[in-house]
Amino acid sequence: MAVQINPSILSADFARLADEAKAVEGADWLHVDVMDNHFVPNLTLGVPVVESLARATDTPLDCHLMIEAPDRWAPQYVEAGASSVTFHVEAAAAPVRLAREIRAKGARASMALKPATPIEPYEDLLPELDMLLIMTVEPGFGGQAFLDIMLPKIRRTRELISKHGLQLWLQVDGGVAESTIEQCADAGADVFVAGSAVYGASDPAEAVRALRNQAQAATAKASWACDH
Repeated sequence: MAVQINPSILSADFARLADEAKAVEGADWLHVDVMDNHFVPNLTLGVPVVESLARATDTPLDCHLMIEAPDRWAPQYVEAGASSVTFHVEAAAAPVRLAREIRAKGARASMALKPATPIEPYEDLLPELDMLLIMTVEPGFGGQAFLDIMLPKIRRTRELISKHGLQLWLQVDGGVAESTIEQCADAGADVFVAGSAVYGASDPAEAVRALRNQAQAATAKASWACDH
């Protein structure tokens, strides 16, 4: 599978979101963190901003909903212009039904797991998804240090994806940078969310290219990729 780099606008300048989106036009997706100050202790943006951002960029939007009641709100983000919508399994009342509704509206359905949430109980849900997100920090704030204890969980998830022969993207989010992206790729991730590593760089587009090159090189040598 191709490596994908998704810059997170959580680390961008919110007063210049259209310009910040253009600064990373070589990225595969633009990662949009939606927080409600209930599911996580932070408040960011909502449907109106996603609508505006979708009009301002040709880069597809990957909306990560760190909110309560995603069953109610997730479909609205598809209608607002998101091409991929991620809900947290810890917050969803009916994750299978929600994933199917997101897909039925024309977007990719993704499910996220907080660091303490194991993947194994959700093995049967994987065929309902287009992507699985493993949080490599506690969700809520950008700029946190990568939790390397998540690497075995990434490996186990990749093994489950291979076991079922699924074309399921495996995304990691949190502390992804030059110093950690190769470990994530080696463990089995193929979609990488990077916030401060991209928007904290003097040239965000070059940072995207550099991260992509690192991840591609690590993937080429990874045992899980060589098995395919």
